[in-house]
Order: sequence, then structure tokens, then C-alpha cells
Amino acid sequence: MGCEERDRAERTGADTGVPTFEGNPLSEVGHVIGVVSGKGGVGKSLVCGMLATELMRSGASVGILDADITGPSIPRMFGMGGRHVTTVGNLLLPEVSDAGIKVMSANLLLANEDDPVIWRGPILAGAIQQFWSQTSWGKIDYLLVDMPPGTGDVALTVFQSLPVEGVVIVTSPQDLVSMIVGKAVNMAEKMDVPVLGLVENMSYVSCPSCGERIEVFGPSHLAETAEAYGLDVLGQLPMDPRIAGMCDAGTLERDLPAGMLDDAVALIRDLPDHSPATPTDAEVDAVAGATPPHVGACPADEASSPEGAE
Repeated sequence: MGCEERDRAERTGADTGVPTFEGNPLSEVGHVIGVVSGKGGVGKSLVCGMLATELMRSGASVGILDADITGPSIPRMFGMGGRHVTTVGNLLLPEVSDAGIKVMSANLLLANEDDPVIWRGPILAGAIQQFWSQTSWGKIDYLLVDMPPGTGDVALTVFQSLPVEGVVIVTSPQDLVSMIVGKAVNMAEKMDVPVLGLVENMSYVSCPSCGERIEVFGPSHLAETAEAYGLDVLGQLPMDPRIAGMCDAGTLERDLPAGMLDDAVALIRDLPDHSPATPTDAEVDAVAGATPPHVGACPADEASSPEGAE
């Protein structure tokens, strides 16, 4: 296969072994938005949780597909520690937060939230398929996908197999940010997925005495980076121990200060509507009467354990 053919196959998912995952009759998802980062430790999951909260407050119905399978933090952020998903027919039911945000995450499938997820690539892809195809999301306006950091297998699976309309890239102020953003931008471009814009986390600390902004990691390079790649700046977030405390306590959706990501929320809310068709009664009945899924099963061999991924 030549370079052009290989690039085209990677963009479309053809001949790569990664199928396009089908939905199900009990899910009507209006828009799928990815939240990504080129590296770990920049606060991607926090931004995903904040976006979900702000979208919910704006009147939208929201879900989060936690694709960060080996490092899931979304359930704790929304007060779901110790909870587990249930099923209806052959579909998983996402957990629902106090404010109505639906969440599907690997941590909601484990016996203990600190159990490690030691799965190889095919099993990880199988989990993403179940979180999309075998989960009853109901009717929601926005499904945010909290992607794992970097540009590896799971990110590739999400880009190729889910109907992602655009991604928000999360960055931090360090000098190497341009290179890291470049990796995320270039992957999205190869997958033909638009980049909606950049959010910079940990931009500054506000002095508790005088309110002066202190740039802990030095001056921000966000504006220059956004200009270099032709992207919009969607927000700059401070380092705030109060927000970290909200995440630890599971009260983010209740206590998050308003207006922290207004530009990002406005952009997402302005995406053109393309609501999916309403399922027929026969489709709903067929799903409701089916056998519950084997959680964590690989599409190829139905393996559900680390040993099955060998």
C-alpha cells in the first residue's frame, strides 16, 4: 500500500482493522465532541468535566464517554465513586450525576475504583465499542469524549469509529506546548476531524491577597500557538486549589464557578443540528429483550480480561 493509499485508509478507517461502530435504537446523540491533549498531566479530564457542567447549565442534555480507559477520573469528579453501571436488555446504562450528566467509564465497571485496567489494544477498542454501541445513552444533545492523552490506539479508535464532529485541545503554558499541540492538531487533520479550538489550563495563579495574576510556568504562548495553527482560543483556566477540591469531593457540577469556558460552550452550542432518527417500537423492544452484554468484551474474540488480550 502506497503512502497516499495508507493515509486515506487511516482517515476513513478502511483496511485498518478498525470498524465504524454502529449506534443502537436507545441512543439519540446529537453531537459528539472529543476533548484531547497531546500529552498527559495538562488537565484534559478537568476541562471535559467543566465543559459538560457548563453545557448542562446552559440547558443542554449531556453525557461523557470516558475513553481514558486506563486512567479514568470522570466518575470521581461527578460524585460517582463506588457506583456501578446496570443494564437494560443487552445495553449498559450510564450512571447519572445529581444534575443529570450521564457518564460511562471503566471505573464504573470495576469492583473497586482503584483496581488497575491492564488491557491490551484490542480489549481497549472493545471497551470503546461497548461504551458507544452497547450503551443506552437515551436522547442527549452532546456526548463529550474524554480521550486518553497522546495519539495512541484508543485515540485512533475513537477518531475512526465514532462520529466525532470536532475536538477541543487542552494545553498548558510551558515552552514545549507548540510541539505538543502540533501533534494533536496533525492527528485530527489526518483523521479529517475539525479542531474547534484551544483551552489553556494552569495559565496562572491569582494572588489571594491582591488578585494579581502570577504566571507560575512563565508567559503563556497560547496566542502565538493558536495563530500558528489557525485555531481559536476558547479559554484560559487558572490553577485553583478550590477546583481541585471540588473534583476530589465529587462536587464539580454543583460548585464550579460560572462562566469559566463561555467561548467554548458558545462554539459547541452553535454547531449545526442533525438530530438522529427516533427509533421504532420494534427496535426498542428488540434491544430491551436481549441478553446483557459481556462487559469489556473484545469485538474480535469476546475476551474480557488481560489474559484474553494476550
